[in-house]
Amino acid sequence: MEARPSSAMIGTVLSGRYRLEAKLGSGGMSTVYLARDQTLDRQVAVKVMHREMSEQADQLERFRQEARSVAKLSHPNVVSVIDAGEDGGHPYIVFEYVEGETLKQRINRDGALPPQEAIAYAIEIARGLSMAHARNMVHRDIKPQNILIDAEGRAKLTDFGISRQLEQDGMTATGRVLGTTDYVAPEQAMGRKVDPRTDIYSLGVVLYEMLIGQVPFAADSQVGVAMKHVNEELPDVQRRRPEVSAAVALVVERSTAKDPSERYQRVGEMIDDLSTALEVEAARAGSTTGEATSVLDAVPPPKRKLSGPGRRSWAAIVGLVLVAGAALLVVELISGGDLGGGGANKGKGSPVSITSATDYDPQGDGQEVGSKVGLAVDGDPGGTAWETEHYESDTFAGTKTGPDPGVGIYVTTSAPAKPSKMIVRTPTPGWDAQIFATDSGPPEDLSEWGEPVGIVVDASPNEEIDLTVPSPSRYFLIWFNKASEANDQYGGYQVEISDVELLR
Repeated sequence: MEARPSSAMIGTVLSGRYRLEAKLGSGGMSTVYLARDQTLDRQVAVKVMHREMSEQADQLERFRQEARSVAKLSHPNVVSVIDAGEDGGHPYIVFEYVEGETLKQRINRDGALPPQEAIAYAIEIARGLSMAHARNMVHRDIKPQNILIDAEGRAKLTDFGISRQLEQDGMTATGRVLGTTDYVAPEQAMGRKVDPRTDIYSLGVVLYEMLIGQVPFAADSQVGVAMKHVNEELPDVQRRRPEVSAAVALVVERSTAKDPSERYQRVGEMIDDLSTALEVEAARAGSTTGEATSVLDAVPPPKRKLSGPGRRSWAAIVGLVLVAGAALLVVELISGGDLGGGGANKGKGSPVSITSATDYDPQGDGQEVGSKVGLAVDGDPGGTAWETEHYESDTFAGTKTGPDPGVGIYVTTSAPAKPSKMIVRTPTPGWDAQIFATDSGPPEDLSEWGEPVGIVVDASPNEEIDLTVPSPSRYFLIWFNKASEANDQYGGYQVEISDVELLR
């Protein structure tokens, strides 16, 4: 089997059994495909190592280590390894296919989660970690992107790609700093030895993000974020969200102590305190159960299951339940201020009718995820989204050619118009873009679109863009020249757009 682009692998049958049907995501080391197990007639996820990476002995061993590590784990809160093999120079790992979304996608869509739900997810993640630690494994990259929420609302830990077996002294060796800096433990950021307490720190940061709706630190660079984890205490949870109980705040505080000796020494200790905190939150909410496990099982299905198309987000439902007006305002702001039906734009201008959306990739293979492009204008800003492919660089370096590398999506209006504003909702904020408009075409080359009529830097989840359209136009292009960190377990960078509106 010759080395081929990931898109050309579609249709390939590995080892006469796993037929690759669609690309789910790609990173620097491998590409993950949705595949059909032809022997058992079921869907699976297959991670295929890039050919050039498989020729590097250390990277090949790391890939095989992931298969061996996760194969030792059998737990409802860990994504299972089904098989592993090699076909024509392509090593691969077969995982169970989890249909759902990542915890990061959930947070970006809904904002801060209800405390009981956040604690319940933290308990499930901790249970999965407990099994890994019992097998002498440290995950080293605990983050919401590596936590899948399945269709039944269960949290599953995935991507043990940088995990390490503990050495005889109980710690992994020093070396490269691996992991994601938004969640990195101080000792990991400094390149020192790590142990299970490193995962506990990262899980504490994930719990913080679930409760607050954003990560604790921001800086101009990833190194800057890492140094804040080394030198600064996390912001106080109760100051940021006063309705959270002291029991919950104490779990965050203890799990994220800078000194590992001051953290929970075992994840089981953290589970015990989380269970107590869950009982406290349940009692404050009026629940009659007195046992943490039954509280976990009793989290109502609308809270724990995915919000399907046409449903209000759970954050919006919680906002309606809360009596205090200030709390309602907080929830609405966190969730982007939108409860469906375009009400957030009331009074901002009359809408321009959009008839379609089209992906635009003149510098690449001509298309992004075209099958999903209609989701950007389907009127469901909270439940569905169009997405680009995954890229290894946020500036598309090495994959796009031209003076302004990037990818885009354009919308077509029913008649020429001169809108004054574009509103873009995105579950992957942080991207940069230029807006173009024309009445002819749509042009095949970016240079033919003319001068930008709007610009976006570091997009917000509900981005309002002022437009200066010189003449009535029918085609409006959003050209992304900087992508955001992907929200899913596949890593890299991409852009997701859940809704585009034009207003006069």
